[in-house]
Amino acid sequence: MQLVEITYDNAQPIDGYGPGFFRVGGQVIEGAVIVTASAARGWHGIDDAGALTALAGQVDVILFGSGAEMTGAPAALVRAVEAAGIGLEPMASPSACRAYNVLLAEGRRVALAALPV
Repeated sequence: MQLVEITYDNAQPIDGYGPGFFRVGGQVIEGAVIVTASAARGWHGIDDAGALTALAGQVDVILFGSGAEMTGAPAALVRAVEAAGIGLEPMASPSACRAYNVLLAEGRRVALAALPV
């Protein structure tokens, strides 16, 4: 099997996560997080749809990490994000982190909005 090293160019991958935090590009962010190829910052969580709709035109899809278990996204959040022309894909936060890194490495216009495990 041939192994290929993944490169992210200048983008910021998820380096790791744990109870209550995410590590992005070497920086630890406590609590919920929004990550794009160019920035990572804290997020106020599911009641902060505005932070996600502000990504309109920058990303095509947001991977929504619902924490340790996949619970789906609240209907109001889904409606707001989709009204902004962005797809929202719910999954557990560990899966969302892995999927984000894969899509980022492929050069996709993707963001991660995740609640901590």
